[in-house]
Amino acid sequence: MSVDLDLCYMPATEIAGCIRAGSLTAARVVENSLARIAEINPKLNCFCFFYPEEALSIAAELDREAKAGQFRGPLHGVPFAIKDLTPTKGKRTTLGSYAYEHWVPDHDAPIVEALKAAGGIMVGKTTTPEFAYSGFTESPLWGITRNPWNPALTAGGSSGGAGVAVATGCMPIAEGSDMGGSVRIPASFCGVVGLKPSFGRIPFTILPSEFDQLSHFGPLARTIADASLFLQVAQGPDERDIQSLTQPQNFLAPYDTDLRDVSLGLCLDLGKRAWHPEVEAAVRAAANALAEAGARVEEVSLPWGAELDHLWLKHWEVFLATFFGHTLETHRAKMDPKVVSYLDHGLAASAVEFKSLEIARTAAWRNDLAPILSRHHALLCPTMAQPAVPHGGTDSSYWKGEPDGAYRCLDVTSVFSLFGMCPALSVPCGWTKDNLPMGLQIVARRHDDRLALRIGATVEQRMPWAHRRPPV
Repeated sequence: MSVDLDLCYMPATEIAGCIRAGSLTAARVVENSLARIAEINPKLNCFCFFYPEEALSIAAELDREAKAGQFRGPLHGVPFAIKDLTPTKGKRTTLGSYAYEHWVPDHDAPIVEALKAAGGIMVGKTTTPEFAYSGFTESPLWGITRNPWNPALTAGGSSGGAGVAVATGCMPIAEGSDMGGSVRIPASFCGVVGLKPSFGRIPFTILPSEFDQLSHFGPLARTIADASLFLQVAQGPDERDIQSLTQPQNFLAPYDTDLRDVSLGLCLDLGKRAWHPEVEAAVRAAANALAEAGARVEEVSLPWGAELDHLWLKHWEVFLATFFGHTLETHRAKMDPKVVSYLDHGLAASAVEFKSLEIARTAAWRNDLAPILSRHHALLCPTMAQPAVPHGGTDSSYWKGEPDGAYRCLDVTSVFSLFGMCPALSVPCGWTKDNLPMGLQIVARRHDDRLALRIGATVEQRMPWAHRRPPV
């Protein structure tokens, strides 16, 4: 069938409304989604699995229910994708690794259960680097996922497949996971919305430990309303995750875009980080738009340079080694060499060395970020220090100190992952002269996801982005 691009780029909120009104069927939406995937995936490699027969069968069932006036929830008939890190019952979940190439979980993760229960239709699973370790979606098992705005560049990671799927209109919403920026990085590079919610907002049960504090699920979407709808459906609490937040928020209530009651700290003095000039200009333009909406915007500074990026990396190496170090014995030769290096470093770290990281994190919170968030409702900064870069790197390969003291880097996400209780949202804030998207990162006070989304909705209103489509 031919692809209807207008339907491809229709928001989830509108799709669900049309299905409820009877002007659109779930079958039509899913058929179009599958046709778009068939068109996009050979070019950009964003899906490793898709399920046409099952998705169409579920769509037909949902259409029969809709005809009878029965609706499962606010996503009734809306297609979505799940990252190939997240367990899906009866469907291969490879984590981008030969070590899990044939793993078929016997259960759905709670987030998959929630999206399905709300009437969503899982159409496929999106690519991830091995064990979601990188800001570049490239894996030994599935290869390179390419940027929809320029296929020579990375889509970001580790939820790169999800970012591409949403940016190209394969579906309106997709699930990602974020431990160091894995939702926000592809959101910035692909020109979509990506939210790392407050830690515990969405139940996270896919690790052997229920006491990790680095891991989040989050939505990738083209609009703030769609990200909010995703969060409304996916949030907890859930007793399977002891750290899930017990007080849900209402993410369906409208956002007030009059920001006269909001104070914002604009942080472009962040450990002497060197910004791509177009990124800095775009972030300043977004801050000006928020000021025009009534917000009080004040420039602030944080002293976080390479040392805090290294602190996060040490934590990340121990995380990977704890949960995936056992795979070295059987699959070392078939693994991404960068993953092997991280695993070896993590296995060599002492318990005291790892626990001591919390002391530096505490100082960075108490002395640096907490004072800013006590004076301001949220902090604004770039999501990424530069637009999308070529394939084949790692975030740390871009860390470079200049003789004048300037610090060059790629992501500005991992440092805020050290303080996961603060939601961090990436929204598009402009396109470069080469037509590459750039992201504004909004870091709000602890557990105030609605505030982050309210600020994002104000940027969206004043600097619209959802009408832009990549040239694929």
